[in-house]
Amino acid sequence: MAKLTKRIVDAADVREKDYFIWDDELPGFGLRVFASGKRSYLIQYRAAGRTRRFTIGLHGIWTAETARQEAKVQLGRVAKGENPSEERQLDHQAITVKELCALYVADLNAGLILGKGGRPKKPSTIVTDAGRIERHIIPLIGTRRVKDLVKADINKVLKDIMAGKTRVSVKTKKLRGKAIVRGGAGTATRTVGLLGGILTYAVEAGIIDRNPAHGLKKPKDNVRNRRLTEAEYHILGDILRNAAETEKYAMTVDIIRQIAMTGCRRTEMIRLMRTEVDAAGSCLRLVDSKEGASVRPIGLPVVEYLEERCKDLTGTYVFPGQGEDNAFGSFPNHWEQIFKDTSLADVTPHVLRHSFASIGNDLGFTEVTIAALVGHSKGSVTSKYIHSLDTALIMAADTISGYIKGLLDGVAFKQTAYALDRDSRKAALARFLQSAAANEQEELPLAA
Repeated sequence: MAKLTKRIVDAADVREKDYFIWDDELPGFGLRVFASGKRSYLIQYRAAGRTRRFTIGLHGIWTAETARQEAKVQLGRVAKGENPSEERQLDHQAITVKELCALYVADLNAGLILGKGGRPKKPSTIVTDAGRIERHIIPLIGTRRVKDLVKADINKVLKDIMAGKTRVSVKTKKLRGKAIVRGGAGTATRTVGLLGGILTYAVEAGIIDRNPAHGLKKPKDNVRNRRLTEAEYHILGDILRNAAETEKYAMTVDIIRQIAMTGCRRTEMIRLMRTEVDAAGSCLRLVDSKEGASVRPIGLPVVEYLEERCKDLTGTYVFPGQGEDNAFGSFPNHWEQIFKDTSLADVTPHVLRHSFASIGNDLGFTEVTIAALVGHSKGSVTSKYIHSLDTALIMAADTISGYIKGLLDGVAFKQTAYALDRDSRKAALARFLQSAAANEQEELPLAA
C-alpha cells in the first residue's frame, strides 16, 4: 500500500486482469487499474451488511489530489449512514417524463385515473389527454428525468406552448386529412394542467416527493370568457346561411345552430342518439355526458327541428356520418372552413355554449336554472329516471333558444315566456315573431 500520487498512478503497470491499489492514508480510497490500461479512482465501504464500491472518476479527468478530496466527502456521507453507490444506481434508473407518461396513459386506458366526480375519464378525454402528451409534453421535456424537474422547467413548458414552439400539422385519427396543432394561452394552460396531474400521479406512485407544477401561475384562457354580442349573432346567422348553400356543409350548419340554441357541448350534439331525444318531454336524455347521465331541457325551436329530422332516420345517430352506423365526423374541418377569413374566426363551439348561458343571464334567469339547461354539475338534472321537467325549466329553454333563433334569423327578440302546452307555445312563438317583425318595420328609416 502507498499514498496515491500522480507518480504512483502513472507508474502502475497494466496486467491481464483488473487490480486495485489502496491508499494508506485514507482507508477506503483506492485506484482501479483496468486490463485496458484505464485507471479510475474509487472508494470502497460497507453498507447494509454488504461491501459497496463508488467510482469517483477516471484518472486524467480527476487528479490524485482532487479524487482524494471527493473521497473524503463521500466517505463522510457513508459515516452519516448514507449510501452513495445505491443513490447513483437509483439515479441512473430514474424514469424520464416520457416513461412516466407511458405509465400514466396505461392506467388512463385501464380506467384507473379518475376524473371529475370520481369517475374514470371518458374515451374522448383520454384521446385529448394523449394528444397533448404526444404533441406538447413529450417533444418539450420527454427526455428529462422526472426527479430533476423544477418549477422553472414547467414554466418554460408553459411559455414554449404559448409561443407556438410545438405548433405542427399532423394527421389525426379523428379527422380526415391533417389538423393544425396550435399553441396559445388556452392550449398552454390546459396542457400544463394535465402535466400537473401527471406529476401528482408520480407523487402518489412514490416516484417523486413533490409536484413541481404546484403554485405555477397560468394565463387565463380568454376563449372561456368569449361570448357573442347580438350583432355577432346576426353575423353568425349570415355565415351559416351562406354556408348552407354548399351541400356538404348542410349538416354542420344544422349542428352549429342546435349547439347555439341548446348550449350543449360539441360532442353532445354531434354524437346525439335518436333514443336520447325526448320531444314529448321537451328534453334530451343524454346517456353519458361529461357529468354522466343528464337530462337537458330544450326549447320549442329545437324540439320541432329534432322531431322533423328524426322522422326518416333509421340509424343510431341524429347526425349520421359515412359508414354503417357512426356519428358525423367532418365537423372540425367544416367548422374551420366555414369560419375561415370571417370576423368570427376566433369563435369556438364552446363560445356558443358560453354565449347561451350568458344570454340566459341577460334575460334574468338564475344561475341554477342556467346550470340545469347547459348541464353544469352544480345544477345539472342528472337522473335518467326523471319523466317530466319543471315548467319553469321548459319556459327558460323556450325563451333562451327562441331569443337566439331570432338573433340568428335577424329578428330582434324581446324576452317572453311560453306555456307548457305545445299548441300554446307555438301560438306564443308566432305572436312573438309577428310582433318582432312589426317592430323591425317601424324602425326602418323613411324614404327621402
